[in-house]
Amino acid sequence: MKYNLSEITDVIKNRRTIYPTFFSSRKVHKEIVEHLLNNATWAPTHGNTQPWKFQVYMGNSREKLSKNLGELYQLLTPKELYKEGKFKKISSRPFLSSVAIVVSMKRGDNEKIPVIEEVQAVACAVQNMCLTATAYGLGSFWSSPKIIYSDQLKSYLKLKSEDKCLGILYLGYPTIDWPKGQRKPIEYLTEWND
Repeated sequence: MKYNLSEITDVIKNRRTIYPTFFSSRKVHKEIVEHLLNNATWAPTHGNTQPWKFQVYMGNSREKLSKNLGELYQLLTPKELYKEGKFKKISSRPFLSSVAIVVSMKRGDNEKIPVIEEVQAVACAVQNMCLTATAYGLGSFWSSPKIIYSDQLKSYLKLKSEDKCLGILYLGYPTIDWPKGQRKPIEYLTEWND
C-alpha cells in the first residue's frame, strides 16, 4: 500500500464542523494557513481550470470583514426577517476565529465547462482545507449565510459578474472536546449494479 489508509480514513471520519463560538484565542500561524491553501489547490478540476480564489483575513483585517458582513446583513434582510441575534453572530464570527478565508469560484474562459463543475471543484478545495485543518487539530466552519450570494458582497470582494462567492471558512483551535459523528451505513445509500 502506498499510504497509510487507516490514518487517511481517520482524518476523513474525524472532520467536523466546529463553530467559532468554540474557538480559543490561540492564533493559527500563517504557515499553517499556507499549507491549507496549498492543499486546496490540489482538488480535482475539470480542464485544470483551477477556479478557486481565496481571500484570507487575519489579525486586524478581520474587523473590515466583520463590519462589511454586518452592514450587508442589515441592508439585505427584510425588516420582518431581521434578527439581532443573527446580526451579532454574522458580525462576531471573524473575531471569534483566528482566520477567516473567503472562498470564491473564479469563472474561467472555457465556456465548455459548466459552472456547476467549477463550483464542485471549489467545494473539493474546501474539503481539502477542512481535512488539512483536522490533521492540525484545527476546528473549521464553512459558513454560507444568504448575503454570501449577493451582488453587494461580490462587489466588496471585487469579483466579476460571472464569479461566485461560495462561503467563508472560519478556522481556530477548539476549546471543546473534538465532536463525535456518525453517518448512515452505505447499505441505505447505495445501489449496486453488476
